Amino acid sequence: MTWLRRGCFAGCVVLAAARIAGTGLAGDVAPAATAAVAEDPSAAGAVAERPAEQGAPIEPLYVRPLTPLEAGRNDSNPVWSPSGALIAFERSRGDRKEIVVARTDGTVVHTIYYQLSEEQKETRFFFPGALEEVSYNAGIAWSPAGDRLVFMSNGGEGNYDLYLRGFGGKTTRLTDHKEKDGHPHWSPVADQLAFVSGRTGKGDIYLLDLATRALMRLTRGNKPYLYPQWSPDGKQIAMIHGSNENHDVYLIMDVQKPGAAPKALTTWTHEDLRPVWSPDGKKIAFYSNYNAAGDPKVWSLLVIAADGSDPVEGEGLAGKVVATDVVPDVERGPAWMPDSARIVYVRNDRQEYNPIYVVDLVRKTNRLLTTGTKMNHDVACSAAGVIAFRAQVEQWDNLFLAELKD
Repeated sequence: MTWLRRGCFAGCVVLAAARIAGTGLAGDVAPAATAAVAEDPSAAGAVAERPAEQGAPIEPLYVRPLTPLEAGRNDSNPVWSPSGALIAFERSRGDRKEIVVARTDGTVVHTIYYQLSEEQKETRFFFPGALEEVSYNAGIAWSPAGDRLVFMSNGGEGNYDLYLRGFGGKTTRLTDHKEKDGHPHWSPVADQLAFVSGRTGKGDIYLLDLATRALMRLTRGNKPYLYPQWSPDGKQIAMIHGSNENHDVYLIMDVQKPGAAPKALTTWTHEDLRPVWSPDGKKIAFYSNYNAAGDPKVWSLLVIAADGSDPVEGEGLAGKVVATDVVPDVERGPAWMPDSARIVYVRNDRQEYNPIYVVDLVRKTNRLLTTGTKMNHDVACSAAGVIAFRAQVEQWDNLFLAELKD
């Protein structure tokens, strides 16, 4: 299986939480330029033009760097703790990637750089830069209490597994398989992880009980299931399923009934990616390369009912577009605000340096958020409504925080 991480989305769909090699998934996610243009009713006409921009631009209360700006490093992929008190993110220094946990004032409280001991075949931690071998640490998932996190690491040996990090300093290896594991997501109500494993040859969703280490396979199919996302009540899991020609959004209706076939929420020939639940659990947002012009390089943001009551294809599904010309964030998916009525996203507008917009599903508006930053990406919203995002300063990527007045 090959799950490729690349530095940008530009023209490709990125399976960005893991690099998984050796089990036949290479090419399961194709360049967007090769995605099929659907021959269905949604491609016949201008069904879903970009929603009208209404209202004045949004002036935030503040926009500031999370940590002091520094040359020679790139920060990306912020992940808020459930309370919003801490934020974890990935920091790259050359080929090395470490995980940093900071408070909202920028104080760094933890740095994780995982490295295997080749002599003893045991796991231990080193300060970044202590060894020459490259270790790659990414794919962060918080526990419901915000006191632990799970991440993916190759430990400098090339094989990706999942690890549990407690803030007391103890680290536990959760998986140890010859095939790779990644895309972890922690249940919001239990000590259980949903993750993707290549141990079945393609890519299936597994459930890991952290207390007992019991492992349960949730999906079975001849095409990979990727990016599992728990529902807010911890009863269901959204994901994508397909191959390099097409991925659709699927739903495990009841995690306690793993034998049941997942329910398809989309079935058209467009590429659908990274479904994320609204905080109230009633809606699911995802990216699709459906657009009225039929250009597979142009991505849209869609919102559908989480109960599966919306159309799964054609004009009905095309009508669920809430924004077009978006920059897909395949690392984290669409960024819901805590009110479940707004989504923060990046518009694909190079002349304006990819500005940040806020779509309001109730008022049906798309408004510019005036951050004054350039080449924005990696948007994440905390439970308190604070927006974290990546922007470029000089040639380096840095994280910024912004808060809306309302």
